[in-house]
Amino acid sequence: MAELKFEITEHIGDLSTNAKGWTKELNMVSWNDHEPKYDIRDWSPDHTRMSKGITLTADELAAMKDLLAVMDTDSFDSDEFDV
Repeated sequence: MAELKFEITEHIGDLSTNAKGWTKELNMVSWNDHEPKYDIRDWSPDHTRMSKGITLTADELAAMKDLLAVMDTDSFDSDEFDV
């Protein structure tokens, strides 16, 4: 299996931290020397290991922002959604 190459080019922010110290983060990440994309996933404290996550182009992130803007977050049960 080929080695996965990645570089966090910009740390945008932390979303949460779990009991093992892994942090769910929004970053700009270049995967295998490609153009960086917005990336949401859990990272180990030293950023050498990561969970499965999602990458988004700028257009996809903008679409998500529009979707989130119209959601009724007041109806979320905080125990169910960890908000």
